[in-house]
Amino acid sequence: MRRLLFLVPLAVVVGLIGALGWPILEGRDPRALPSVLLDKPVPPFALPGLTPDVPGLESVELTGRPVLVNVFASWCAPCRQEIPLMVGLAAEGVPIYGIAYKDDPAATRRFLAQLGDPYRGVGVDRDGRVGIELGVYGVPETFVVDAAGRIRHRHVGLLTEDAARRTLLPLLEELAK
Repeated sequence: MRRLLFLVPLAVVVGLIGALGWPILEGRDPRALPSVLLDKPVPPFALPGLTPDVPGLESVELTGRPVLVNVFASWCAPCRQEIPLMVGLAAEGVPIYGIAYKDDPAATRRFLAQLGDPYRGVGVDRDGRVGIELGVYGVPETFVVDAAGRIRHRHVGLLTEDAARRTLLPLLEELAK
């Protein structure tokens, strides 16, 4: 009996998690990371470009029409996987802007030269401050921003063809109406 006493605290913890945690998680995708910025404006920012002679990216450029904002890095393996999809979407006319997160501009230039550049504009977020303001957990992350500059959707992780076609593109189309 004495040997089983160590299980009492474990049972209490499991019981509390079950009683308090289950209703909170019910109906939610456990892989989904909520964004406190959903339906709020993109935080104001002005990022430098990949070279001194190339303009960077400012938050005001993300207004006027629905757009995708892709937070990526040259050192990110999933970013390398999703860049062909981004290039394809851009070729279809999808407006995509990039934020190079905690990356060296020279490495970002090589990355885009090697794999393709789908972006209408790229800003270099060298210290990650804009990423922090956007609530980025890691790269890649892709945001749908409406014409008013409000974040309407956030996709965390590798963007797949399926996720783009089922979620992002229909949302962009709906927001363009």
